Amino acid sequence: MNNFRSVEFWKESLMTLPDVAFFELVRSVFGKIKTPYNKQILTGDLEKFLLREDIQKNIACYIDDNDIRIIAAVTVLNEPTLNDLEKFFADDLNYAELHDLVVNLEERFILYRFFEKETGQRLGQRPPKKQGPGRLALNPVLKPVISPFAADTSLLFPSIPVSDVSQDEMTQNKSKIVLDDRILAALLSFVSQNKLFFKTGGGRGGVRQKVLNAAAILFPGLPLETVIGALQVLGLFFAEDETLTPDYRRFAAFGSLDRRERLVYCAAGILCYRDYILSREAAASKEDEASAAFSPWLLRSRVHNYAEIINRLYSSIDTKRAYPAATLRKLAYILQCTDAANDVMNDGKIIEIMEQIGLIVPVSDKYWYKTPFTEASESNASMVMDAPFTLLLYPEIAYNDAVTIAAFSDVIEAGMTVRFEIGRDSVVSAFNRGLSAAAIIELLQRLSHNRINENLSFTLCDWEKRHREVTLRRGLVLTLAPEQHHLAETRPLARFITETLAPGIYMLSETDEDRVVQALNKAGVAIIARRKESGDNIFYDEEFSAGSLRGFFLPFHAAESHPPAGEIPRSAQKDSSASILIESFHSILNKTRPKGEDWDELASRIDRRLVLCESQLKDAVVRYEKLEARGLDYVGKALIAKQAISLQTPVEVIWPGKNRQERVFGIPKALEKADSESILVIDPLDEGDILRIPLGKISMLRRRRKSVFEE
Repeated sequence: MNNFRSVEFWKESLMTLPDVAFFELVRSVFGKIKTPYNKQILTGDLEKFLLREDIQKNIACYIDDNDIRIIAAVTVLNEPTLNDLEKFFADDLNYAELHDLVVNLEERFILYRFFEKETGQRLGQRPPKKQGPGRLALNPVLKPVISPFAADTSLLFPSIPVSDVSQDEMTQNKSKIVLDDRILAALLSFVSQNKLFFKTGGGRGGVRQKVLNAAAILFPGLPLETVIGALQVLGLFFAEDETLTPDYRRFAAFGSLDRRERLVYCAAGILCYRDYILSREAAASKEDEASAAFSPWLLRSRVHNYAEIINRLYSSIDTKRAYPAATLRKLAYILQCTDAANDVMNDGKIIEIMEQIGLIVPVSDKYWYKTPFTEASESNASMVMDAPFTLLLYPEIAYNDAVTIAAFSDVIEAGMTVRFEIGRDSVVSAFNRGLSAAAIIELLQRLSHNRINENLSFTLCDWEKRHREVTLRRGLVLTLAPEQHHLAETRPLARFITETLAPGIYMLSETDEDRVVQALNKAGVAIIARRKESGDNIFYDEEFSAGSLRGFFLPFHAAESHPPAGEIPRSAQKDSSASILIESFHSILNKTRPKGEDWDELASRIDRRLVLCESQLKDAVVRYEKLEARGLDYVGKALIAKQAISLQTPVEVIWPGKNRQERVFGIPKALEKADSESILVIDPLDEGDILRIPLGKISMLRRRRKSVFEE
């Protein structure tokens, strides 16, 4: 990205300034200006001045760490507005401090503002106010000076080596949402066991208390409703009335992602579900049922946007470094700003969920580092049979293996350890989805390194044999093995048979499936095959692979090279050359001995690093501005208040409170009279309530300098 526009564009931005602001800026460099005035000639002279080697050397000498942070931020935010910078530096600088820094850099010609032109707008014409605030850009004339600082992002994104955090400072993440591959598999099994999941009224009625009680035992500490809601957002579960059903195809598609990507999507799903809850509460307050509708498809774009930002943020930080929260929030903010398609999201929420779900881990009260992820290896055992029909899963187990186990077993523990129990009903359900006993046995042998109980293998094969003997097909077609033909003649079942298609093959009414099952149970049949369509076989269907459904979970873009968040912060420059330069200009000023107010203004210019050469002091045209009044200077405070109201520039106000000094930054709106007292009406910039402060009680009133680019 080219961080500098053309010199002609910079000149044009200066020439669109109102005459008063333009000539004030030029006089700060050249002093008196000869008439007749010509803006084009003056901007050309200003360019030549700034190109002088001694001037550029002094400009570079003055640049300090605060300047570098602003310059680098303008670069990475790609010509931001002042409001963009305020959000970016929310953890570091208040509005007044940031405003002062930006205005100072504009006065020093390092930054300038421009306004987007409307179609047909003539060159040099001042843009209308309706176009909003100007954008900040770097002065191309000073490109040789500014470029090295624009590329230095170390001060924007400080970090430290993880090894620098002492053991005493190490913390435990107590709010973590445990959601690894084993827990996802456990949730799949748990939902399969609890078809009636919601209260009457469906998902909006909330989860049944019975289900919540069972989940509290199986998943200690897991916020079940939030996690299930997130997995609904991802389409892994779908709700219909009181039931919640797994979408096995999407569970398979989820396996096409790696471990980190799955966790990223889960974090994105939780954020979207929380957004939905907030919108539902807002809709409820407005009695707007339509706005509260829950649709994973409508949230799909937002899920991917969240996932993209989380993934890129995770990819941009170094596993060997620890980061303060401010750095992580800045990185998240920049990643949002670089993708115009993204919704505006709360970067604080993104950091919070990344910590809760385990993508980043706190190493102290101030620093976090990223969790490294590795894929499962098949070289080691991934589970153990700790009882003939009970499986203990190791954390290293592959996602697809864990989900397959969940398809034929019931979760019985999902805390620090994760256990499943192989039961007849869950195995029969797996048979109905096309999984065979041989496939189950092969999987268990592989994961346990051939250490499963022989009785388990025999039982699985027996269940499969009995499963083939009595088959109920959707449609409805009943098939009976030869040794079971007598069942068709039993009274409970015979009344449902509408036609005999062939020996052992019978047609039944499509609406009688559940009653037929009851009739077979009464006849002593405990295992009944109820096969689904072949498309439901997500595990061993050769025509289906998880990769073919990757569209459900869009691939992430490659992580961009910026922002480089792993750099060691550059220490503040201790070079005394800037102090020496400032001191030398003060010495020159003392020798010229200007009048009192002129001396104050010129001394202020030196301290603000606006003076670049001796002629700016000797030939200066001075217009003194009183910016601050204190204590008993009632007239001064009234004057500053009136100027700030007229110019609509922010002010800083300090006055004594009950227990401490009160301070506010805001825009003054009026100076009202109440009896013999003047009251300053101020609108705080932190969006607080309007304040009315008696002028006599104000101990300090300071007006902030206004940018020359503001109306």
